[in-house]
Amino acid sequence: MIETYRLLYHSPIGVIEITGTDEAILSILFIEQENPTLYNKDRLPGVLEDCKKQLDEYFKGKRSDFTFPYQLKGTDFQKKVWSALTEITYAETVSYKDIAEAIGNEKAIRAVGNANGKNKLSIVIPCHRIIGSDGKLTGYAGGLWRKEWLLGHESSLRKE
Repeated sequence: MIETYRLLYHSPIGVIEITGTDEAILSILFIEQENPTLYNKDRLPGVLEDCKKQLDEYFKGKRSDFTFPYQLKGTDFQKKVWSALTEITYAETVSYKDIAEAIGNEKAIRAVGNANGKNKLSIVIPCHRIIGSDGKLTGYAGGLWRKEWLLGHESSLRKE
C-alpha cells in the first residue's frame, strides 16, 4: 500500500492542505479549520516540501508555473478538461465555453464546469482562471473571494 502524507501550508488566503506520496502530489486544497492538525511531522517526502516551496514562491510573486510531479485522479473527460486548464496563460481568464471548445466538445459547458469543480490541485491546475461567458466570476471550491484574490494577485504581477 502506498503511504500518503499531508502538509499544511499557511498561505495569504488561508490554510492549504497538500497531500501526496513519495512520488507525486495528489491534492492541494483549501481547508476551513481554525487550528488544523499537522500530519506526518517526522518524515515528509521531498515532493511535498518542493510543492510547499513552489506555492510559497507563487504567493510571493516569484513563480507563475509549477514543476513538481502530480497525479490526476479522474475520468478521461475530467483529465482532458484539467489538461486544457493548464494551457491558460498566467493572469489570463477564459470561459467554460472556451474550455469546452478547446477540448472539442462545444456543448459540454456544464460538464466542463462540473469537472472544474472536481479539480483537486488548486492553483496548479488553474481552475480559478475560469469565468462565466458574461465575464463574471462563478463558482470556486475555495470560495469566490479566493478566486478574486488569486486573479488579482496574478494580474498585479503579470509580466508585460
